[in-house]
Amino acid sequence: MRLPRILTPRVTASAHCDLPCGVYDPAQARIEAESVKMICEKYQSNTDPEYRTRAILIKEQRAELVKHHLWVLWTDYFKPQHFEKYPHLHELFNETTKLAGSAGAKGSMDPAVADKLLLKIDEISKIFWETKQA
Repeated sequence: MRLPRILTPRVTASAHCDLPCGVYDPAQARIEAESVKMICEKYQSNTDPEYRTRAILIKEQRAELVKHHLWVLWTDYFKPQHFEKYPHLHELFNETTKLAGSAGAKGSMDPAVADKLLLKIDEISKIFWETKQA
C-alpha cells in the first residue's frame, strides 16, 4: 500500500521541450548540410570513379543526418504556440527536409542544391533563435 504512494511524483515539472533548453540547435543540421556542399564541390573536381563513389555514399549519409536533425527540431522542439506565431513553419520544415532528401541534396551532386538547403536551414535557424529569446 505504501509503495504506490512513495513512487508517485510530488512535483510536476513542465517545459517547452523534452529536455532542458540547450540540447536543440539547428547548427547540427547546418554542419551536416555544409558537409554535403563540400562533398559536392570535391566530387565535381575529382574524376576518380572510386573517389566519386565514396563521395556519393558519404554525401547521402550526411544528407540523411540533415533530415534527422531537422525532424528532431520539428517534432521535439517546436510546439503549437510556435506554429501559431509562424504559420509557415510546417511548410518550411517540409520543404527543407525534402530538399535534404532524394529529390534534393541527397539525390544530387550539384553544390547549388546544397546552397538552397543551407538557405532553408538559415530560415529555420532564424525562427528557432527568435523562439529561444521569447
